[in-house]
Amino acid sequence: MDAAPRPDRFWTLLLLIAGIALGALAVWGLSRGSGTAPLPPTPLVVDRMREVARLETLDLQVYKKISYAPEPQPTGALWSDVLAWARSTLFPSRGRAIVFGTVHLGVDLSKLDERGLRIQGRRIEVALPPVRAQVELRPGETEIISSTLDSAQTAQLLELARGAFEREVMADPALQAKARGSAERALTGLLLSLGFREVVFVDRIAPGGAG
Repeated sequence: MDAAPRPDRFWTLLLLIAGIALGALAVWGLSRGSGTAPLPPTPLVVDRMREVARLETLDLQVYKKISYAPEPQPTGALWSDVLAWARSTLFPSRGRAIVFGTVHLGVDLSKLDERGLRIQGRRIEVALPPVRAQVELRPGETEIISSTLDSAQTAQLLELARGAFEREVMADPALQAKARGSAERALTGLLLSLGFREVVFVDRIAPGGAG
């Protein structure tokens, strides 16, 4: 008559089977967790960067007082010059205005392409295009004061204001640094979300730099 199996051997065998199963499950889980999603292709990275930059433009509310008093331009013909002088002296066109506008300051990523990126594994280097200013005048808030300007001259006056706003903003390194820093922070968050682990902004990418 066979002896009944010993209880201690039964529990040992059961624990051994359970340990093997748990070990196999752990190995499978680690293998799944250690894998990383593939990086998107470079053209898609460029497209996503352009989308983010459109949302990261720095908007500045500005105003300027300007005046307009055109000088007669010599033509080389005696009587024409006399008439031009008479019009500017006897019937001068003059105007003053307080012009309000919005300056959109940001990195122009419409100029970015694959040559502005270098991808090495999960490290990406980015050479951003220059900061650009776009001026949008607010005619509803603009005040024309003591003006004898016709519609064409008024348009010229406003165009002078637009150019002055742009030159003033582009001459301010602190504003340019602020706009660039805002773009860099937004793009860093985007690129990390796409799977890159290191994002570096550089002045330029050497030829053949994109990966």
